[in-house]
Amino acid sequence: MTFAHPHILWLLVLLPAAAYYDFRWGFLARAKVSFSSLALLGRATTKRPVDHALRSALRLTALGLLIFALARPQEGQQRREVTSPATDIVLALDISDSMRSLDFKPRNRFQAALEVIRLFIKDRPDDRLALVLFAKYAFTQCPLTLDHGALLGFLDNVQIGLIEQDRTAIGSAIATSVSRLKGSEAATKLIVLLTDGRSNFGDVDPITAAKAAAAFGIKIYTVGAGAPGGGMMEVDDPMFGKRMVKMPENELDETTLREVAQRTGGTYFRATDFESLKRIYKEIDQMEKTEVKVETYADYKDRHLPFLLVAFFLIGLESLLAVTLWRRVP
Repeated sequence: MTFAHPHILWLLVLLPAAAYYDFRWGFLARAKVSFSSLALLGRATTKRPVDHALRSALRLTALGLLIFALARPQEGQQRREVTSPATDIVLALDISDSMRSLDFKPRNRFQAALEVIRLFIKDRPDDRLALVLFAKYAFTQCPLTLDHGALLGFLDNVQIGLIEQDRTAIGSAIATSVSRLKGSEAATKLIVLLTDGRSNFGDVDPITAAKAAAAFGIKIYTVGAGAPGGGMMEVDDPMFGKRMVKMPENELDETTLREVAQRTGGTYFRATDFESLKRIYKEIDQMEKTEVKVETYADYKDRHLPFLLVAFFLIGLESLLAVTLWRRVP
């Protein structure tokens, strides 16, 4: 629920003051009259304080409901439409087996990447985003879309093992991402590629793919993930069952990743833990902000009538009780 005139709700702060006034000088205040003897009152009784409290509560509740009605509560939907090209971004994620390494404690590299990508998606509400996954080969998990809820749903279904994970085809990942962006009319076209290894498979090498990206005006940010010296990883050994093994020295090909970024006007980043990975994606987000024009369409219906009806009912009830059950003798 929203309000057409929310500033009127500030009047609600007067209700405690009105209640205090009632307590000191209104219905709840007890009048004092001096008598020489209580015998003069005979069987007369005084008003019960509970009656006064209920009467005051009815009036104050009615006043609060009237304030809500004046603020014009509304229900409906609001639709936002981007009317100028924003930024088209492909998020390319390595899901090879080495991403299971537990050097981004308490997460492994893959889990850390998923969490950071989710935050990145939520920070780009006006941009079209796509998701490309790669290991031995690359494929598009989600094409460019403004439906970020659907994109997050696709991301939730990503897991290591969707692709044969014993190879890393970085060139294929870039080429697949370029194919998603080459026809885009967006003002800015980006690829944010995260990997923890070196390209050792695929028909296209990363540098050639980067040249193609540059030809289409696509900028690539590359992110190398992995702590120096590697980390531990759980493996399913056919002889000894599940056990933890030490990962070999990190196989990141930083030279190639840096050249890929530089050839397209992008930047190479190195993430050695979860916090540094978050900072990197936040920095990319801040570096690539594009001014967009957004038109907002609202379809709201007023919902003030129920508040008015209840308020008038309480006022009428209080007035009726004042001349019947709670009648006072002048």
